[in-house]
Amino acid sequence: MPQSPRTAPSWALLLRLLALLRPPGLGEACSCAPAHPQQHVCHSALAIRAKISSEKVVPASAEPGDTQKMIRYEIKQIKMFKGFEKVNNIQYIYTPFDSSLCGVKLEANSQKQYLLTGQILSDGKVFIHLCNYIEPWENLSFLQRESLNHHYHLNCGCHITTCYTVPCTISAPNECLWTDWLLERKLYGYQARHYVCMKHVDGTCSWYQGRLPLRKEFVDIIQP
Repeated sequence: MPQSPRTAPSWALLLRLLALLRPPGLGEACSCAPAHPQQHVCHSALAIRAKISSEKVVPASAEPGDTQKMIRYEIKQIKMFKGFEKVNNIQYIYTPFDSSLCGVKLEANSQKQYLLTGQILSDGKVFIHLCNYIEPWENLSFLQRESLNHHYHLNCGCHITTCYTVPCTISAPNECLWTDWLLERKLYGYQARHYVCMKHVDGTCSWYQGRLPLRKEFVDIIQP
């Protein structure tokens, strides 16, 4: 599953890779490694704010024996946060039709706006799946919306580690510990919504929320 901002291969190849990467025994399940919103933006080739105008089921490739299908969403791009060097205005985005291959279901012909992150394929098409960060715009916090313009991009040199159990300790100076799952039993909790892992001039990284101090619980996780 592509996690690099470099240009990705064709969508037919991506569908085959997603099928191969499906964990055995999970049947129709789509499985994704957890990632903080900042990581999603850093690892994606593009990030945009958009509305979905329409959707259409299309073949994954022109090969006669290929039975895979894709959903092609026609979008109205409102703002691009990342991807300027690869594409300009985006008209269509593509996702697997099969939910077991991590296909994304979006609301078309509505006023709902989305934050969409994804890959840019070798033919210039935009590909998204459930392992990307895709959220209704209204669900994003003020800090998340502001960080799409600046903080996320500028701090991709920081490493964010997910904490599942205690003790959970920092192993490198450019590391931040992500504790939402440990403290709230959900991934996109308070820390994901209101903090950025920010790099300092000395190369170290730490959580930052404007002028507000770090919540005590985040510090205590390091020394339980």
